[in-house]
Amino acid sequence: MPQTLTPPAPARAPRPGTAPDPELRALAERHGLTVSGARPSLGEYTRQLWHRRHFITSFATAKLTAMYTTAKLGQLWQVITPLLNAGVYYLIFGVLIGTKRGVPDYIPFLVTGVFVFTFLQNSVMTGTRAISGNLGLVRALHFPRACLPISFCLAQLQQLLYSMGVLAVILLCFGQVPTWSWLLVLPALTLQFVFNTGLAMVMARLGSKTPDLAQLMPFIMRTWMYASGVMFSIDLILKGKHLPKIVEILLNGNPAAVYIDLMRFALIDSFTHKQLPPHVWAFAGGWALLAGVAGYVYFWKAEERYGRG
Repeated sequence: MPQTLTPPAPARAPRPGTAPDPELRALAERHGLTVSGARPSLGEYTRQLWHRRHFITSFATAKLTAMYTTAKLGQLWQVITPLLNAGVYYLIFGVLIGTKRGVPDYIPFLVTGVFVFTFLQNSVMTGTRAISGNLGLVRALHFPRACLPISFCLAQLQQLLYSMGVLAVILLCFGQVPTWSWLLVLPALTLQFVFNTGLAMVMARLGSKTPDLAQLMPFIMRTWMYASGVMFSIDLILKGKHLPKIVEILLNGNPAAVYIDLMRFALIDSFTHKQLPPHVWAFAGGWALLAGVAGYVYFWKAEERYGRG
């Protein structure tokens, strides 16, 4: 009886998420092939970011320019918005509630706090939407996704620098004379920018999977503002109140309050070192290092998942 030959069963393709066949892996490595969309090492990722530094700065400038293109006053809103906020806070908190009592140079004190916290708030808010709000770009082009939160924070820094010119005029109008201490603005802003960027990267990763987070953030940021001494002096508020020591430490060590205090110390003569919390520069550097490094690594770990369903 003649024998029939049975054709061999076709090899099964590996299921998604399973390890590839060792022979196929060896073949791919021999020919220099890599997994598509795989996350690079942290060092390689950093090098890729550096190579795209011109894209980051150009994208930041473009976003900042496009933000007010439909408004008749255009880029003036970069300055008008925080000034209007400062005016509202002055009326409600300074005049009606009376937080200006006991605070010399209250208007420079308030405007400085508003500008610095606005820088933090806008960096976090735009960072939260950095991935979820740019899915078309993320899915169409291959680039380190950290470019997006970094560029958004850089745009907010540019906006703050425009506002600093108006802040300098306000300070001069209220009797503040430029001194060498004004140079402390540079390290203070540098540390805050690193802190803001690290925090924006954390929020960008969280916001990429939880879009509803963007709706919650305004309430969180408003609560943070009220705890940061933007409209009042934390020392005066705490004076005479027998609160636990930990409450005082948390309020004074709050990163937003730390960076606001450093800016006030640099720009306002009546805000002296006695009003600064102990080791304030160490706090500022520590917060920047913690947020910058941890936020960067946390964002990088999900690099290959951004933009995927």
